[in-house]
Amino acid sequence: MSRLYDTVEPSVIDDEMLRKAVEEQGPKEEAGKIAKQEGVDYCDVLSLRLDFRNILKVDNLWQFTKLTKLQMDNNIIEKIEGMDALVNLRWLDMSFNNIEMIEGLDKLTKLEDLTLFNNRITRLENMDSLPNLHVLSVGNNKIDQLDNLIYLRRFPNLRTLNLTGNPVCDDQGYKLFAVAYLSHLVYLDFRLIDEDTRQKAHSLYENKLGELMHNEKQAEVAIEAEKKAAQELLKHKDAYVEHLNSSVLFESMYKEDPEGMKLALLPGLQDMLKDFQDKFVEVCMKIFEFGMKEYEKRCKEMREFNTCIQDAEAANKKQAVTVIDAFEEYKKKLFTELLVTSDAEVQERKMNEYHEGVNETWDKLMGLEMQLVDQLEETIKDFERNMTDLMSQLVEYIQGLITQVRDLENSHNEKLLEMCMTVLEKVVKNEMDEELPDDLRMLFVDKDTIVNAIGASHDVHLIKIDNREDEIVTRSGAWLSGHMQKIHADECARNRARVVEITNYIDHLRDEIDTQFMP
Repeated sequence: MSRLYDTVEPSVIDDEMLRKAVEEQGPKEEAGKIAKQEGVDYCDVLSLRLDFRNILKVDNLWQFTKLTKLQMDNNIIEKIEGMDALVNLRWLDMSFNNIEMIEGLDKLTKLEDLTLFNNRITRLENMDSLPNLHVLSVGNNKIDQLDNLIYLRRFPNLRTLNLTGNPVCDDQGYKLFAVAYLSHLVYLDFRLIDEDTRQKAHSLYENKLGELMHNEKQAEVAIEAEKKAAQELLKHKDAYVEHLNSSVLFESMYKEDPEGMKLALLPGLQDMLKDFQDKFVEVCMKIFEFGMKEYEKRCKEMREFNTCIQDAEAANKKQAVTVIDAFEEYKKKLFTELLVTSDAEVQERKMNEYHEGVNETWDKLMGLEMQLVDQLEETIKDFERNMTDLMSQLVEYIQGLITQVRDLENSHNEKLLEMCMTVLEKVVKNEMDEELPDDLRMLFVDKDTIVNAIGASHDVHLIKIDNREDEIVTRSGAWLSGHMQKIHADECARNRARVVEITNYIDHLRDEIDTQFMP
């Protein structure tokens, strides 16, 4: 569609444009003058119109974090972008632009109404992050395949859809297809969907819908299984024992061990290798089970710690509220007396008593805060001591089990070396019953070659085992250190905020009597 301003130089969304737009849409008359003088904080703006401005690129909207409505229609925008900060957006109009692809909406999870009318869009896609989508208008675009509508089945809240003006609408089966596959729709192309149309659509596509719903259910089950597996893996990582409930560590030793992979082809080695793997994985499983058990202990300890902190803070707050309520009652009574007292001497005495009361309230509130600080400090020390003991036990026990893994590797290496020496002797005497693969035969040219190959393989395995041990020790230590630093930092921040709160309250009390009763 041609626009009169297409010949005008494209505009850039800069601060000047944004300032003018905000002022134009802000309060008028006296309130508008005050707002213009004081300036408007963009982060407080809820609605913004940037239509008919010949904008080519969406940019510089990062400050509008509270924006709920954005109107950018009738521009020359080619790409949906630059909106990641608009996390509270509920209504977006980008109609009459040059957009070719639906994209850039990942962060707009609260979006309910999306208008992309009159653009160049060919596919309905990349809207998975919009679970609340209620209205979608993509009329006058280039969508030409009915299958595009199936994508919209993932939006259970979608009630209004406009596709009019797209090539797909020329398909004779378009309307019934849309109604059948999008049974939650109320309005299609500006018209209410009647019950007769729904029944016809359902009857026509009943079989295909049944198959599609079955496939969707299977996909949903698979996705749920993936989510559950991902959650379990995350828990295993938090326990520092991920993949140790399988043969992953054992297999990783051979993935980067070309010599070991060649030696695995040695006749008669398979049984010994299988026995080695079974014992290796058995010990890994013990590490995993112990790690998960200790993880549950740490979680329980953290829950009890958090409960203890919350209970202490709640009890302290209750005492502080009692102190404040008592003083507020006293203040109310005193202010009433001061209002009816004309004797200057009595008034001065009562005001002095009030200030003494304020000082006493300050002392009580600060005393309660210091009492809480001491209580929490002791609780945090106990928690840190308990967690340190738990982490030490974890590392010590796992290191003992990893020593067993290392011993299994050493034992296997010795047996392998012994077997290879026997094979080498047969190869030298030309007494081998089975033909060795060429890669393997190259290792049995002499004793040094085979010993070096076995040694290289052994080193790779030990490095893998050592790295896994170091990883557990390092990650567990880093977690404990970081967690305790955060706890101390949070408590420091809480204390500072409370002191400021008490100070502001006391200052308010002092100012209040001076404002009302000082001449």
